[in-house]
Amino acid sequence: MHMREVRNLHSREKEHTAKYLKLLGVPTLPPLTSPFDPGYDPATLESHLAQSAHLFSILKISMACWMVARESATREKIAAAKRYKVPTVTGGGPFEIAVAQGVLPEYLDLCADIGVNRIECGEGFTEMTLPPREVIRMAALRGLDVQFELGKKHTGPFAESTVEELIDQGRRWLDSGALQLVVEARESARGVGLFDDAGNFNARFADRFASAFGLHQVMFEAPNKPSQFALLNHFGREVHLCNVRLEEVLRVEIYRRGLHSDAFGQEKLRPAAGVRSATAG
Repeated sequence: MHMREVRNLHSREKEHTAKYLKLLGVPTLPPLTSPFDPGYDPATLESHLAQSAHLFSILKISMACWMVARESATREKIAAAKRYKVPTVTGGGPFEIAVAQGVLPEYLDLCADIGVNRIECGEGFTEMTLPPREVIRMAALRGLDVQFELGKKHTGPFAESTVEELIDQGRRWLDSGALQLVVEARESARGVGLFDDAGNFNARFADRFASAFGLHQVMFEAPNKPSQFALLNHFGREVHLCNVRLEEVLRVEIYRRGLHSDAFGQEKLRPAAGVRSATAG
């Protein structure tokens, strides 16, 4: 087979899955999953981008791993994301440490220099006296956008009073110019935030955040299968999930589209009646 024929075959193959999904009644969705890179090598990250970049809303360069990895590798990963038109954001931990150590300007300089689009701010394990507007001003001077994470990492599941305080805090950050908010769940989605010590999901508290901010402005950390499925079952396919492992993105997205066996029976996720093929027998 000639190379031109191979290319044409590949082009036709690309069209087939999209057409078939439409036939099933699966809606076309914007990217609604923000995965995180926990320190993968550049080749591994790029392979995930090649497969799933069209599903990524923003890629989190997580924790402080990128600071101790070889810098050239970090830059290579960020450059790969740019090639696939995927924006990047740093995790909130390095921001908190920078503020606590009195080196926030230098941290922001570094983030701008390596080429990320956004930083995550928060008070997950520290307390911050800097006002939101000042942090966002400093970031904007360097061409960086801001998202803010709501919740502590070590104080257990949210209480009623905590939720109200976090909603007030989120409003202050949005009013100051933050683009989005993130609801904390750590790596376990157990004994933290919206999840109790057994991993049960608090739908009532989740609704409070969604009602206050709308699903377009609040993202929910969903680091494992139970948390991902719980949030999708509750809110439906429009919920914005973050801190999803790269290797779990496709599973999340078939669940979001009602193509997973556990999702097909969910009214909010099951595809509507599809477009019947004219050639169907």
